[in-house]
Amino acid sequence: MSNRILTLLAPARDLEVGKAAIQAGADAVYIGAPEFGARQAAGNSLDDIAALVEYAHRFGAQVLVTLNTLLYEHEYPRACTLAHELYKVGVDALIIQDLKLLDYNLPPIRLHASTQCDNRTPEQILHLQQLGLRRAVLARELSLREIKEINNAIQIQNSKFKIELEAFVHGALCVSYSGRCYLSEVLMDRSANRGCCAQPCRQRYDLLDKDGNEILDNNSEPIHQRYLLSLQDMDRSLHLAEMIEAGVTTFKIEGRLKDRDYVTNIVAYYRQLLDQLIDSNPTLQHASTQSVYQYDFTPNPAKTFHRGQTDYFLHGRTPNMANWETPKSTGEHIGKVIEVRGKAIRVQLLPHIVLRNGDGLCYADKGFAINKIEGDWIYTNQLVDIQRNTILYRNLDTAFVHTLKAERRMPVAIRFEAIEVGYRIVIGDKSTIFEAEHQAASNPERALQTIQQQLSKLGDTDFIAQSITIMADGKRCNHEFPYFIPISQLNQWRRETINGK
Repeated sequence: MSNRILTLLAPARDLEVGKAAIQAGADAVYIGAPEFGARQAAGNSLDDIAALVEYAHRFGAQVLVTLNTLLYEHEYPRACTLAHELYKVGVDALIIQDLKLLDYNLPPIRLHASTQCDNRTPEQILHLQQLGLRRAVLARELSLREIKEINNAIQIQNSKFKIELEAFVHGALCVSYSGRCYLSEVLMDRSANRGCCAQPCRQRYDLLDKDGNEILDNNSEPIHQRYLLSLQDMDRSLHLAEMIEAGVTTFKIEGRLKDRDYVTNIVAYYRQLLDQLIDSNPTLQHASTQSVYQYDFTPNPAKTFHRGQTDYFLHGRTPNMANWETPKSTGEHIGKVIEVRGKAIRVQLLPHIVLRNGDGLCYADKGFAINKIEGDWIYTNQLVDIQRNTILYRNLDTAFVHTLKAERRMPVAIRFEAIEVGYRIVIGDKSTIFEAEHQAASNPERALQTIQQQLSKLGDTDFIAQSITIMADGKRCNHEFPYFIPISQLNQWRRETINGK
């Protein structure tokens, strides 16, 4: 395959998180509509979605909207109307589960098949392609071999377009086959396919045989009140190249209920990994405008919500997919307990770990905050029932959270030239002519430096100066510029050019 465009797709709980995802490097974000999204608690107004579209499109990024619940008969007209409203505000694609929507008069917008369509066989994916869907979100449980089989089936088809393959790379996992879970509906009358899963898989259970006797684990302990259905989080960051080779072009981060800190950290982490692959392979391209990123932190998945990691079934069934001890965020391993005295805990830390007041520590499904640190002693505000040699994790790193800031800038070439009627400034694809008299500079070297300095000050704009070319009398000025221009005038012209005035 050649000229593959790779998309990093990030979740957006709301407008603020969506903007943060784009700043951190997302090529596209997916966000819930006011209704009919598979995360009922993550709906957004049309006004906020329109604002996110405007913001994303500045960077060549896209906004996808989820309309991915199963619908009741009376809801189809409203869902169709909502699809038209989303199309009018510039949304790039809709993610759907209920294929009966295709029987209605939908707008001419791209449609993507949600993972809840049970997208796990070549036959299903080719069926979706025949129906006109442009992308399929693959079932999380597929192996690389199965993804390759699907992609091979797509490539040999003689069709006007090839359906794209999207796969999850990071985030929470459902213990049931993608799109086939009814546990919440049966136990709690809250349907996951209607966007209101109660997450019973994150609760405690006993494991009994057919006679009601507790089954023992490998240590001959009864499997009693443990989190038997709680999977660890997906992390396929080490396998992106393999997924590209298998045919995946969109890499999806799960988490439309996750906060800004999580999204910023995880998007930045995958942005750097994908950029390394794209930069080393001329057949791979960015899906959005290539940008320069500035991170005030070193991305690390263990520093925000983190249940441990598994690549799931990517290489077949593997051990340690689940964590029976806790469904909560465990964070990063920091050391072990060597002594306990009331509210004081002596800890043997790993060499690179530095703790701070306010950090959150945990073990099994219990946790506590650090109130004070003295040497290798940690003091808490509560009695902690913890044993010697217990492994400790940090699930809140306060110093790291405070650094979670990402800035995205698009590199632009700037050209400044003296022309007959005055001056012309070109910034990227924006060009403006300013009529003004040519006033001779008393210090031509300083005049050139001033122009370079003022034009490079792009401040809070979306741009960063990649190059600055200054011309006069048809020649490039490398050492001096013959005309004097006040700094205030240069700043005004720069702002007007960027704003398209």
